[in-house]
Amino acid sequence: MHAYLIIGNSEEGITYSKKLATKLKAKTLEFPLNKIADTRELKNVTKLTFNTPTAILINSIDEATEEAVNAFLKNLEEPQENIYYILTASNLKNVLPTIISRCEVIKVQSTQYIVHSEESEKFFKFTTGEKLALIDKIKDRGEAKIFVQNLIEVLHFNLLNLTKNKLKRVLDLEILIKTLNNLKLKFIVQFIFYLI
Repeated sequence: MHAYLIIGNSEEGITYSKKLATKLKAKTLEFPLNKIADTRELKNVTKLTFNTPTAILINSIDEATEEAVNAFLKNLEEPQENIYYILTASNLKNVLPTIISRCEVIKVQSTQYIVHSEESEKFFKFTTGEKLALIDKIKDRGEAKIFVQNLIEVLHFNLLNLTKNKLKRVLDLEILIKTLNNLKLKFIVQFIFYLI
C-alpha cells in the first residue's frame, strides 16, 4: 500500500503519521493541501525522482477544498516509486469516498475518547445529581458531541449484550440520537447564519 488515511484528532493523527513514516523507513515531507494551488505545487514536487522512500504527510485532508482533493486524486492513482502518502482527517465522513477507496484507513483512538468512554459507561449508573455534575463539566459543542456519541456506543453495546431493560435502553438511545442530531444541526444553522 502506498497511501494511508489516519482518522483521529489532529494531534494524534500527526503523531501516528510520523510513527508510520518511521515504520516505512521513509523520510517525511509535510505538505499543506488546502486549495488547488497546493495540489499543483505538490505535482511539481512529485515529478522529481525520489531515490529513497519518502512519506508525504498531508494533514486535515477533510478540510481541503473539493477541487484540491479531486486534483490530488491523480497522485494517488498513479503513485511515484518511493513515495508514500499519509493523510490525516478528524472525521472519515468528511473525506471524499474516492480518497478513502485509494487508502488504507487507520483509526486512531484518542485518549480523550477513552476518558469520555469510561465516564460514559459509568454515566448510566450515576444518580441524577452526579449526571448533572458530569454534564456541567462539558464546556463546548465538540466535547458534547464526543460525549453523546460515546453514550450512544455504550447503549448500543448494552442492547446487543444485555437481556434486561432493553426497552428503556432503546428509549434512551432514541433520545441520545436526537440530542446528537440537534448538536450537529445547531452547528450547521449557526454556520449558515454566520455566512449570511
